[in-house]
Amino acid sequence: MAKPKVIFVVGTRPDAIKSAPVVREFRRYGSQVETRLVSTGQHKEMLTQALNAFGLEADREYAAMQHGQGLSQLSARILNSLDECFAEESPDGVFAQGDTTTTFCASLAAFYRRIPFFHIEAGLRTTTVKDPFPEEFNRRATGLLADLHFAPTTLSRDNLLREGIDPRQIFVTGNSGIDAVKLVATNHHKEWYGNHPGPVIVVTTHRRENWGEPQVQVCRAIREVANQKPEALFVVAMHRNPLVRETLQSHLAGLANVDLIEPPDYADFVKLMERMSFALTDSGGVQEEAPAFGKPVLVLRNTTERPEGVTAGTAKLIGTSYEMVLTETLTLLENQSAYERMAKAVSPYGDGSSAQRIRYATLKWLGIETQKEEMWQ
Repeated sequence: MAKPKVIFVVGTRPDAIKSAPVVREFRRYGSQVETRLVSTGQHKEMLTQALNAFGLEADREYAAMQHGQGLSQLSARILNSLDECFAEESPDGVFAQGDTTTTFCASLAAFYRRIPFFHIEAGLRTTTVKDPFPEEFNRRATGLLADLHFAPTTLSRDNLLREGIDPRQIFVTGNSGIDAVKLVATNHHKEWYGNHPGPVIVVTTHRRENWGEPQVQVCRAIREVANQKPEALFVVAMHRNPLVRETLQSHLAGLANVDLIEPPDYADFVKLMERMSFALTDSGGVQEEAPAFGKPVLVLRNTTERPEGVTAGTAKLIGTSYEMVLTETLTLLENQSAYERMAKAVSPYGDGSSAQRIRYATLKWLGIETQKEEMWQ
């Protein structure tokens, strides 16, 4: 009997980062399962860099991203590419992670082909399908089509149960992003700002809902703090989207203690998180990863699908208004006890062993017994 084949679909840097530890784990069991890695090319350059950090490259690559296209055109290109891929590969299961357009299209293409779909990082939810846009729709729609749901936390599991998902299809594994961070931090060596004696604040902002005026407000606040606190260094990793870059450059360029940098490779960014004092970010991944190093996160959003960090105290929702960003940033710079409360809070997102749990549960579902792993919670 032929061994089963599974395909991991990735399209963006977060897809690559959080799928990589699971791909590596499955390839450890190559005598029992064939593992294929497919890239849609949604964010081709950043995705390739992230895969390289784990010694991986895609077995098949597509070119979904076209300059100036909207979500409809992107979705159509990804869906057509993956339908072609699944027809030719005939997998026994398809994996994708999180809430990207690639993930939703992978689940839909698998559904149309009647192929089982396995969702890594399942069950994250906000209160409205329109925020964040389009990610909240993507993860909810993916949840409707998934056969196995790998929830990072008990809260994510509970969200799925409320939506009527069979509890036998849900596994609480921890987040594979923590696996990735720990793996890279151990094996990669880079020093950031070794000669800078003061605090280092990392800034990332790229979400669609923050384009325009919200990012202008954030930049104004950063500029004010930078002027008040010359000992603090703001490291702003500029997303490749030209609208985002234009806002950041027009409002922050020229300040001596603001370093506008190109998006670092994933491995370098992990070491930057190790070095930083705290983060200002609208990234979901940073909300999960920074607490693994004991670093507070000020979240530049009004809602988050990762409320566990807020509850645990590792993250704080501050929105994007000038007043809130200014006040909360100054608080962490001036109030040592406030900083330590966040820095010493225990990360709720995982222990670095989610890939093993996902491997065990999936292969057992496919009828293959491998080394048993107890679920995280």
